[in-house]
Amino acid sequence: MQGCASVERLAVNRLGDALAQGASVYATDDDPDLVGQALPFGLKTIESLLVESPRHKGLLLAATSGFTQYAYAFVQTEADFAEDADLARAIALRQRAGRLYRRALGYGLRGLDEVHPGFLQALRADPDAALAGFRKADVPQLYWTAAAWGSAIALDKTDTELGADLPLVEALMRRALKLDEGFGRGAIRDFFIVYEGGRPASAGGSIERAREHFSRSLVLSGGRRAAPLVSFAETVDVGLQDRADFERLLHQALAIDVNAEPEERLANVIAQRRARWLLSRMDRLFVE
Repeated sequence: MQGCASVERLAVNRLGDALAQGASVYATDDDPDLVGQALPFGLKTIESLLVESPRHKGLLLAATSGFTQYAYAFVQTEADFAEDADLARAIALRQRAGRLYRRALGYGLRGLDEVHPGFLQALRADPDAALAGFRKADVPQLYWTAAAWGSAIALDKTDTELGADLPLVEALMRRALKLDEGFGRGAIRDFFIVYEGGRPASAGGSIERAREHFSRSLVLSGGRRAAPLVSFAETVDVGLQDRADFERLLHQALAIDVNAEPEERLANVIAQRRARWLLSRMDRLFVE
């Protein structure tokens, strides 16, 4: 019986390795609707494998990143698009997105706990010491855990207990940035565009720092990612009521050839959808 269990675990782990490395199949797709319909099955498969192999680092990362991306691209974004026509549906979708972000966060913290046992308790006690042992190979888990955590906080500002964790999110992202600035071709810098540009100076935000992160993200992406352009326009330009720059950046995002960088194809298609939506709402976003 012991031998059968070992063989079964080996098979689960090998399948887990294959699933954990299969994200590029989605990333290169040009049909967000198809991907959005396929992802739930893939995510539930990952969860079922985690029941059999709960400490599999690849599966934990796949669950963290997968639930975070699904929640943003196919649930929270849909809520944004629906809000003007159906507020009740938008509220329900945002509540669902919040639950998905929290699920992703749970997997993320489990993944980080595999590197540093007792990680969350250590992080709350001394973030710098808790994160000191993480290395470049850990950056994906650091990034996606922080992304899920930060997204959950941003989506529900009434949860003051969760909101109090924002400095911990920043600590994870700063450690990831220090270890691998180029991760995701500037994805960590994208986070800081919103983090710095979306908070008033009285709360520690800085438009100047947001611009610096934006510039670095463009360099790291080689101008082939639409996300930093959309993030800066939506966060900083709307905040400053700079309509001209808002339009310029969103049209620049729409001009990106989604086929020029296959690994960024799906992300660019999704970002361009948001750019079009934002342009359609200019009269709501800007006061003449």
